[in-house]
Order: sequence, then structure tokens, then C-alpha cells
Amino acid sequence: MKRVASILLVLALAFTMCFSLSACGKDEKADENADKNTQTDSQQEDSSKKDDLKIGFIFLHDENSTYDKNFLDAAVAACEEEGVEYVLKTNIPEGQECYEAAADLADSGCQMVFADSFGHESYMIQAAKEFTDVQFCHATGTMAHTEGLDNYHNAFASIYQGRYLAGIAAGMKLNEMIADGTITADKAKIGYVGAYTYAEVISGYTSFFLGARSVCPTATMDVQFTGSWYDETAEKEAATLLINNGCVLISQHADSMGAPTACEAAGVPDVSYNGSTVESCPNTFIVSSRIDWTPYFKYMIECYENDEEIADDWCGDLSTGSVVLTDVNEQAAAEGTADAIAEATKALEDGTTHVFATDTFTVDRAALDSYMADVDTDDNYTPDTEVISDGYFHESEMRSAPYFDLRIDGITTLNEKF
Repeated sequence: MKRVASILLVLALAFTMCFSLSACGKDEKADENADKNTQTDSQQEDSSKKDDLKIGFIFLHDENSTYDKNFLDAAVAACEEEGVEYVLKTNIPEGQECYEAAADLADSGCQMVFADSFGHESYMIQAAKEFTDVQFCHATGTMAHTEGLDNYHNAFASIYQGRYLAGIAAGMKLNEMIADGTITADKAKIGYVGAYTYAEVISGYTSFFLGARSVCPTATMDVQFTGSWYDETAEKEAATLLINNGCVLISQHADSMGAPTACEAAGVPDVSYNGSTVESCPNTFIVSSRIDWTPYFKYMIECYENDEEIADDWCGDLSTGSVVLTDVNEQAAAEGTADAIAEATKALEDGTTHVFATDTFTVDRAALDSYMADVDTDDNYTPDTEVISDGYFHESEMRSAPYFDLRIDGITTLNEKF
């Protein structure tokens, strides 16, 4: 009897264990399905959040400006790729009109507002202080890291890297002209059409010059300012003046086709900015550098979607795909230009080359081992931050917008009123 009872007890325990194991298995499966359902719900919530996002964009000019077209194209590409609603406002001056445009976009339901020009900054800050539930992002500004607003942010890219690479293309063209007897080495003078005497422009033309001089040591450069980001007549006149003054190659930090078309008419090689001009200038256009703003606009969207803070100062570079060059126009460029650019790009990316290495330039014929730059911009433009270490000037590392404002030897500015 005890034996039978024991057998029955064993069978009962076995059944209980089997039931328990089966139940555990079902619970694990249920938990797994619950996790999957939770992930799906989260993904749906993120998707819904992005679907609700509306971004307003403010542009200084329209698609006729190479600078603004660059932003316009990136804004449309990023928003359409991400499935985000957007509103574009063009031809908004650097004045109270910017605040009014920003306020209108905020009132119309935009959770983010972006403006693309330096002079928009104070008006964007004004709007950010009023519309605290809206994120305001601004290109080329300097004040986000000192204003301390949770909803105001600056962004830029290390375009000096791209200008340096474009400068290499210019230097190779100068070398070709020297080799074929078009000019002598002492006549390797570049002309540069600049908008204003801001650090952004100085950083740009200096990095371009250093790129050119890295392959053509006798290169010099004259700079003519126009006092406007976009003035086709003034830019064409500036380029023509530079050509008449003996400049044999022209580049620019200005936004119209004025300088490139002047070069095409005169048969002078040209390095453009913010996009290819090869269709209009097939015989003279060599290459162009530009900032691709698509990575930043996607970053803005992802921050919103993931409830992450937008950086006060965001700075893209070659590695993020934010600094790019057009294809080289082989009809106008020197042989081997594309290969030289590729080699220099690798050196910049791996850190073996620094654009503003202090052994590559002098100021008043003296090398620099220290420089206090105006990084925390105030009304008095007070130098406040040491920016030279490890043998080079650390551009766009202390804040996103450029602060290189040194006047180096080899570059002559023809007018300073802007």
C-alpha cells in the first residue's frame, strides 16, 4: 500500500512540476511578447512624435543666393526624408523682420525655428526668450554658449577644412600656370572677394590661402571686401578690380554669381563657394567647397524625436559629411587635382595635418605660440580664450562659429571699411 501511495505521490509531483514548467514557459513567452509590444508602442510613439513635428526656416535671401540655396536644399531634403512638415520663409533681412518671422512661425505651431544668417542672431534670441516652448536654432551665431537659454542653439561646420582643400586646387592651378609659362612664380597672386571683415570671412580666406601655399609656396593674395553677403554687381566689380590688379586666380566668400561670371568673361580660373558654377562657367570653374546642412537638420529632428537636448554649439566637419567639395572640373583644373585633394582630406581627417598649423604662417614676420581669441563674444570684442596649443590654432573647437581673425603675412586687404 505504501508502495502504491509512493508511486501516486511521485506521479503527482511530476505532474505538478510539469505544469509549473509549462506555466513558466508560457509566462516567459508572454513577457517576451509584452516586451515586443512595448517596443512597438515606443516606436509608434516616436513615429507619432516626429509626425507632429513642424519646423520653420528663415533665410536671408532665396535660391538665387548660393549661400541660401545651400540651406534651402538641405532643409527640404532632411525634412522630406524624415517625413517632417516644414515652412520656408525667404528674403528675411537681418533686422526686426527676423523676429517677426520667427514669432509668426512659433505662433503657427512650429516646435523648431531655424535661421541661416549671422545678423539674425539677436532677433532669434528675442524670439527664444518670448516663446520658451519652441527650440530656436541659428547658423553662424556666437552667443548660444553665453546666453544660457535652454531653447536657443548655434550651429556651424569646420568649413575652413573645405576651403583649405579648395585652396590646394588653386595652388595646383598656379603651379600649372608657372610650369607652362603663363605666369612666373613671383606673379602667383590670388584675388579673393570677401563680404565683410568678420572672423568667419577672415578664417575662410586664410584657410584657402594656406591650402594654396601648401603646394605653391610663392602664392600671395589680395582681398577686396564688398560690404554685402549678396550683391552681384559689387562682387563682379570686386573680381574685375582684382583681375586688373594682376590676380591670376579668383575665389570668394560672397553669395552671387558676380565673381564667377567675371572670371569666365576674362578667362581667369575661379574657385567658387557653396556649389558648382560649372554650367555657367565651364572654362574657368575649378572646384567649390560648401557646408552640407542636411546632417545638422537631421540631428535637430532626432533630438526632438528622442527628447534629447540640442547642443548649444554644434560643429560638423569632414567626418560628419558636413564639409564637402564639388567634383573637380577637369577642363579647368590642373592634372592630379582630385588625387591631391583626396590625399589632403585623409591627412585632415586623421589629424596629421592641421589647417592653421603655426609653422605654416607668420604675423608681422613672427611665428605665434600663443593667441587670445574673442570666443565669448561681448560688445567690446574682448580677447578671452587661449586658442593656440599643440602647434596649431584650434578653430571652431571652443565654439562652433569661427574666431580666427589673424591677419597673416602674404595676404593684403585692399579695403577695410566693412
